[in-house]
Amino acid sequence: MEQKLGLWGKFKRAYIGDRAFYKGLVALMLPIIIQQGITTLVSLVDNIMVGSLCTESISGVAIANQLLFVFQLAIFGAISGASIYSAQFYGNGDMDGVKQSFRFKLIIGFTLTTIAVAGFAIFGQELISLYIHETADAAASPELTLSESWGYMAVALFGLLPFMLSQCYGSTLREAGETLAPMKASVLSVLVNVVLNYILIYGKLGLPALGVQGAALATAISRFVETGYILMHVYRIKGRYKFFDGALKSLYIPAYLVKKICRTGAPLLLNEVMWAMGQAIINQSYSVRGLQVVAATNIASTVWQLFAIIMFAVGSAVSIMCGQQLGAGDIKGARATCNKLLFLTLCTHILMGGLIIAFSSLIPQIYNVDDYVRTLTTKFLIIDGFVLWLHAFVHASYFAIRSGGRTVITFLFDSAFTWVVALPLAVIMCNYTKLDIVTIFAVMQCTDVIKLCVAIPLLKSGAWARSVIM
Repeated sequence: MEQKLGLWGKFKRAYIGDRAFYKGLVALMLPIIIQQGITTLVSLVDNIMVGSLCTESISGVAIANQLLFVFQLAIFGAISGASIYSAQFYGNGDMDGVKQSFRFKLIIGFTLTTIAVAGFAIFGQELISLYIHETADAAASPELTLSESWGYMAVALFGLLPFMLSQCYGSTLREAGETLAPMKASVLSVLVNVVLNYILIYGKLGLPALGVQGAALATAISRFVETGYILMHVYRIKGRYKFFDGALKSLYIPAYLVKKICRTGAPLLLNEVMWAMGQAIINQSYSVRGLQVVAATNIASTVWQLFAIIMFAVGSAVSIMCGQQLGAGDIKGARATCNKLLFLTLCTHILMGGLIIAFSSLIPQIYNVDDYVRTLTTKFLIIDGFVLWLHAFVHASYFAIRSGGRTVITFLFDSAFTWVVALPLAVIMCNYTKLDIVTIFAVMQCTDVIKLCVAIPLLKSGAWARSVIM
């Protein structure tokens, strides 16, 4: 009996935190969960609104958003290197270091945004065309899909700049432990978005019905609202955040820090861009099986994100909590925190996966799509539900490894895996086999088992846990 109690005690100490741990975790994660939850819920509502138009509309918007997703992850990857330093500088009490890291985010953010806007404006229609294939049993018009997709993208480009600014400011606030203000900004943004979507898509209050262009315009306006709120919060009271004071008066960043951030951040930027491009090509491979598959994967993906909000919050918590502990030199504490968060995300997402399966046949009925798309969506959601725990564990593992600055490892772990394993597998199965799309989707969702087998020994060894500022 004593031996059993001893084993339980060891397990509890290693994987279950005390009341203070969970109190701090809830304080950190709750605003992130609320922000992510509302954003995702509104994305689902937007998705339903667009889906009420026709299959071509939802497929067209899905294609445009897949391409814009590459830009969004490029921004995320570009500022992630600086974010590692921001969290550790803040944990070490170095406000000048946080300020200089923030400047780096702005410079790289503006550069990428300029490139993205120019690239999509010039080559957007050609990129969209790669996703549109005529099939013998086509139930959707390729021409209308192209028109809807480009109409959405052309307007959505106006929202890229405010998106970048909100990411730079919001991420820096979160790394300093301030998660409430970004949450409020996001809530305000999504409320504006959903109201404007209703007005602009369907033509309410005497305005013309703009369809998918109305959805894009609503999103762009909401981005400006979100950024405006964050800027007001940051600069309304002078001295509230010392690391923002005077940050825009100069673009000076010490050369040694630029080199360190670039050395750490370059693999992250390359990783996010390559991963997003890899996912875009994987989805392009799915599209070979018809526009109905594009619609079904888009609906399933949007629904999945709603059930994965805790996963994203845990990833942020791992990055922030472990990053601050590593910055303060508490290697042992960072490893202990990581273990507790990994166990939490595993248990939570077994439950969340069950909920996806339970609602898998009900959600597709909301959309104005044909029965085949509904059936496909249900099957995709059931598969997503069964493997959610796997994706959640791998996601948290990625952020743990990244918090210690092991960005080359995360590059191999993420985008290299996508290009070497997942992408060739999708291209081969979709283009050169007669496997049905449901089987292909199931195989692709299970490929993260390979990552799991790599992550567990790496985390157990503790090689990821180090300070990058000392």
